[in-house]
Amino acid sequence: MTDYPKYTLGLIFYPGMTSLDIIGPQQVLSPLPGVKTYRIWKTLDPIKTDDGMMVLPDTTFANCPQLDIFCIGGGLLQEAVEDDPDILEFLQKQGSTAKYVTSVCGGSIFLAKAGLLAGYRAATYWSGRERLAKLGVEVGNERVVVDRNRITGGGVTAGIDFGLTIVSILYGEEIAKIVQLLLEYNPAPPFDTGSPEKAGAELVEKAMLFMQSMMPAPVVAN
Repeated sequence: MTDYPKYTLGLIFYPGMTSLDIIGPQQVLSPLPGVKTYRIWKTLDPIKTDDGMMVLPDTTFANCPQLDIFCIGGGLLQEAVEDDPDILEFLQKQGSTAKYVTSVCGGSIFLAKAGLLAGYRAATYWSGRERLAKLGVEVGNERVVVDRNRITGGGVTAGIDFGLTIVSILYGEEIAKIVQLLLEYNPAPPFDTGSPEKAGAELVEKAMLFMQSMMPAPVVAN
């Protein structure tokens, strides 16, 4: 029986996150017997994601062990919690000892605000590239950016590519290829518009308007 290296992985959930940002990496990493996964939030109460899915955390910030790897994703409602001191403190604490500090999509904004991307290059969701750059991060447009022990994925579906990259780093290319086959990850999209560079300016503008229409109305104080 193969003796796989052991790693602790923390997946950070929060209200209004995009579920696939984290479920993609979780699905890729879950077949590996050497990985113990913690699903983390402030409490163990159910979390509602931006697509309406309910997620049940199994670990809190307070009782989470020091992790080898942690990952945070983005979401339509992430701006509501980006500056939450509890989240940033948790990221800073874990980032001081983790072997790998990682994110998918807009999760890189959290890492930057926690001071964990200073001097690093990182990926993010295409509409967040300017925001990430303003936080002093060198932004890459690749699906996955690896800069030393910072591993960051682009938007949403890039979390699967990100997960396979992590597997390759931890267990080698052959295991990553086996996992890809087990998932039958053989993308053949019906349209070639999966990045702003391919979609063109007109479609990007329409996509921005569509995304804005999905955002909840701001709460007006009385």
